[in-house]
Amino acid sequence: MADQYQTVAVELSDAGLMQVTLNRPDVRNAINTQMGVDLRSIFRPLVFDAGSVRCVVVTGAGDKAFCAGGDLKERNGMTDAQWRAQHAVFEEAFYAIMDSTVPVIAAVNGAAFGGGCELALACDFVYAAREARFALTETTLGIMPGCGGTQNLPRAVGERRAKELILTGRAFSADEAFAWGMVNRVCEPAALVPAALATAGAICANAPVSIRQAKKAIHCGLNVDLRTGLAFEIESYNRTVVTEDRLEGVRAFSEKRKPLFKGK
Repeated sequence: MADQYQTVAVELSDAGLMQVTLNRPDVRNAINTQMGVDLRSIFRPLVFDAGSVRCVVVTGAGDKAFCAGGDLKERNGMTDAQWRAQHAVFEEAFYAIMDSTVPVIAAVNGAAFGGGCELALACDFVYAAREARFALTETTLGIMPGCGGTQNLPRAVGERRAKELILTGRAFSADEAFAWGMVNRVCEPAALVPAALATAGAICANAPVSIRQAKKAIHCGLNVDLRTGLAFEIESYNRTVVTEDRLEGVRAFSEKRKPLFKGK
C-alpha cells in the first residue's frame, strides 16, 4: 500500500483505524481512472492480508458531495474499448471493497450518485449526513449500474424498491434510505465523521480475528441456505477458539479489565 495517492487521502491510526477520503472536491469527488487505481491499490491488499488495519471509514472531501459517480468529462469521447478498460479498474476496486476482510463503513457527507451510491453500497454499512442524497442515475445516461448496484441495493432495500429506484434513476434522501434499511444512522453534518470513527474505534478495540470471521460468516451465510450458513458459521467460530485473543478475552473478563487484543 502506497503512502500517498493522487485522488485519495489516507490516514491510519495506531489502533488500526484507516480513514479513506475521496479527495477531488472541485469535481464533487467524481471517480476518474486514477481514483479507481488508487482505491484498488488501497483495498486489494485488504482482501488477503489486512496487516495492522482493523476497520476502514470512507468519506468524501468537502461539504457538498460524498461522490458524484463516474467522471463524465473524462469519459466523454472514450472508445468502447477504453470505456470497458476503465470500468474494469472500477470493478476491481469496488469488488475489493466488498471482499475486504475488515469492516468498511461509508460516511456519506453529501450527494452519492451513480458510482458514488454504489461505492456506499459496497461498504458493510452506511452512516449519512442528514442532507445527503442518493441516486443510481445510470439509466438516465444510457447505461445501468455496473459496480454492484443491481445486487447490493436489492439486498439493502428489497427487490421492488430497488427496481423503482434503479429504473427511474430518481434521487432519495438520507431519511428515506434510513427508513428502507440502506443507511444505519442519519447524523447532523458535523457529527457524521466523528460518529463513523467512533463506531470504527469500537470495532478496532474488539478481537481482529473474531471481527474478520464474523463478517465473513454473515456475508457468506446470506448467500446460501440456512443449514449451509450454520455450517459456515461454526467453521468460522472454530477459527477463533485457537487464538491467543480468545484466551486474553476470557482472562480480561475474569480480571475485570479491558482486553488487549493482538489479532493472534
